[in-house]
Amino acid sequence: MKAEQARKMTDEALAKLAAALEQGKSEALTQYLSVMARFHNYSYGNVMLILAQRPDAQHVAGFHTWKKLNRWVKKGEKGIVIVAPMVFRNKEEGRLEGDPDTAVRFKAVFVFDVSQTEGDPLPEPADVAGDPGRYLDKLKSMIVERGIKLSDEPAPPGAMGVSKGGEIRLTPGLEPAKMFEVLAHEFAHELLHQGDGAIRGDKTTMETEAEAVAYVVCHAIGLETSTAASDYIQLHKGTKETLAQSLERIQKTANLILEGLEREEEEEQLAA
Repeated sequence: MKAEQARKMTDEALAKLAAALEQGKSEALTQYLSVMARFHNYSYGNVMLILAQRPDAQHVAGFHTWKKLNRWVKKGEKGIVIVAPMVFRNKEEGRLEGDPDTAVRFKAVFVFDVSQTEGDPLPEPADVAGDPGRYLDKLKSMIVERGIKLSDEPAPPGAMGVSKGGEIRLTPGLEPAKMFEVLAHEFAHELLHQGDGAIRGDKTTMETEAEAVAYVVCHAIGLETSTAASDYIQLHKGTKETLAQSLERIQKTANLILEGLEREEEEEQLAA
């Protein structure tokens, strides 16, 4: 399969999601976000491709990566196509002054889910199961490190949290799981919708983006959430392009938070 065919498959999956949202079927968004939570370091387009081909995938890797983990792809298994960047060095001949030394092209590559392989077991991730545990303090630390104040002042009546642009206020007395979810939601607002260069949009879109980021972050660490972003149905204003922009923003923001949590974990282990 060529990269162009993979991109066509992505466009078709995006159009299908847009149509589902237009019909008020928010479970289509929830399913997409669940896949994103498992593959938060993949682009939104590759998440679309995984969802379209194998929505139950849990852990994907290339053929040779599985071999390094002492696992082998089972005979007859069909790969999951994704698009990967390939860096090429430009030829000297014909290059103009100022042209870059390298160029990036994209090609279709195949990955396989863990269920398509056999061999040594993979390490089991830490089970959060309804309690964010140490991740709550790590998230708070991340927020403070970015210069955002965690305020003791209460949130407005009827709200569990609020983003004020450089300040997050939480309702006192929240359970740890709810506090983590609300913090992730308000942190997403700070990253996406506050400050210079922020793209605010209408209230529904902003709330959906923040809720979607919180959903991905919570599920990625193993924390179940109740809303699952299904309280907000319309993510976009009727075009695939706007939907794609929101999904890309959600993926990048969720990945930024999750990578920050992983760095906090690594630094803690090094200090131990």
